[in-house]
Amino acid sequence: MDTYDIFLYAGYLLIALGALFAIVMPLIKSLDNPKSLLKTALGIVGIVILFFIAYSVSSNEVLPKFEADPFNLTPQGSQMVGGMLITTYILAIVALIGIVFTELNKAIK
Repeated sequence: MDTYDIFLYAGYLLIALGALFAIVMPLIKSLDNPKSLLKTALGIVGIVILFFIAYSVSSNEVLPKFEADPFNLTPQGSQMVGGMLITTYILAIVALIGIVFTELNKAIK
């Protein structure tokens, strides 16, 4: 095993630990205030609904070069990727609009 592999696996481990702590620690903190869990659950439900809308809009067309050996993309996989991309685009646009609105609101006040 080369040192690159060791550092790569250590990086994977640190990313997994960071993701775990980013999810678990706010949940532990929010047990003091259960109403904050309701807001979090509503946000997650909203993102899931947005994903299913984007999934239903996306196409399941697969080009022949992506059906071949290195990719092995199925129509369901293509539709899943399309749904994720559309969801990401919508969330990025909403974030940019929120940033612009916040800055304009601060400039007016």
